[in-house]
Amino acid sequence: MDAAAFAKMKQGAILINAARGQVVDGRALYDALRSGQLAAAALDVTEVEPIAMDDPLLSLPNLIVTPHIASGSFATRARMASLAVESL
Repeated sequence: MDAAAFAKMKQGAILINAARGQVVDGRALYDALRSGQLAAAALDVTEVEPIAMDDPLLSLPNLIVTPHIASGSFATRARMASLAVESL
């Protein structure tokens, strides 16, 4: 998703990226959020991880960044370990 892609989106759209950080151009996203082209965005992943604390994206009130740890629960990790042992 770059500036050209954001320009094609409906004004006020909301972007959610839970795929890969490199899918979204961070500078283009910043510009789209600042200009109002996008109403908001939520990122589960960022271009560079971890995102730098001084990244301009983090200054925006219409952006949510969450840690990419969906598989981080105790139950999921235990199941992953069991599957690994079973595979051996």
